[in-house]
Amino acid sequence: MPSLSPRLSPSAPDTLWFTRCPVPTATGIAADQGWLAREFAADGIAVRSLQDAPPEVAADHHYTHALTGLFREGGNVPALWARSRGERTRLVGLTWIEERQVVLVRAGSGITGPGDLRGLRLAVPHHDIGIDFWRAMALAGFRGALGLAGLTLDDAELVDVPGLPGGGQWAGELAALRDGAVDAVYVKGALAVEAARRVGSEVAVELDAVPDRRARVNNGTPRPVTVHQQLLDEQPELVARFLAVLLEAADWAAEHPAEVVRILRAETGAGAEGVAGAYAPGSHRTLHLDLSAERLELLAQQERFLGERGFLASPVDIPGWADPEPLRAAHELLRERRRAAVGG
Repeated sequence: MPSLSPRLSPSAPDTLWFTRCPVPTATGIAADQGWLAREFAADGIAVRSLQDAPPEVAADHHYTHALTGLFREGGNVPALWARSRGERTRLVGLTWIEERQVVLVRAGSGITGPGDLRGLRLAVPHHDIGIDFWRAMALAGFRGALGLAGLTLDDAELVDVPGLPGGGQWAGELAALRDGAVDAVYVKGALAVEAARRVGSEVAVELDAVPDRRARVNNGTPRPVTVHQQLLDEQPELVARFLAVLLEAADWAAEHPAEVVRILRAETGAGAEGVAGAYAPGSHRTLHLDLSAERLELLAQQERFLGERGFLASPVDIPGWADPEPLRAAHELLRERRRAAVGG
């Protein structure tokens, strides 16, 4: 993939950072293939993963986005939280990747659908972190499941479950389910599929089976790509080039399903069975970024919910937060790159 290297301003940074969640992302694909490093090598700009940085550098930047040279492709709860606290980030892209979301119950409980959740004890985790996205995910997942039966969170009993430090994703909630302290747990993703099988739970609500995407709006649906306003102001060409690499990575992923599975296993830490159970066939074709009206409205739905539940310091104006120009410029760069390749 040839690099486009326009003249950089004198204030160009010597390092660009990226961070992503352990889920399918164009950023993860591009990093695995070495394309991000190659794009900026001729400029003398290093491209580094925040996940590989020492703690004193990484700090909590994955959540706060206080690092101005950072590109973040991750859950919308921390992204919205950071923006609501006044961090000068901009939304430059959204993805929608179907990542299995289910409500689990104990085997043999007889709970088989959304209506059966009425009056039940629903596990709501609590983690001692700056923004408890685990708690937000559970609440949004149960909100979606209950809504399928015309119910709300007020129609069930929300039970606080302390997170288990070092216990792995969903460990506290699944232990509470196994021990009978709660009746239902929301989980999502590859590791959740594997963990659920270990405790012998059953699926009561399969949110992925619902045609209406609004039932599945959660931390990763839609998933934002954000940059800092300072980087966008000072180095718009770098932002466009970075996004162009992500667009190229999404195109590549659509044609290389086996390689995407390999990368996903590395990104998620799950085995082949967990990855296959979490991501529907064809998911490798859905890594493309856009800022469509539909995705912006789905993100606005999430923003309203998080605000109502007290996760945001102040409202976030979704249309005002979004900046379509970097993605437009990235598409144009990619078209130029491809025209040059054909002409050459």
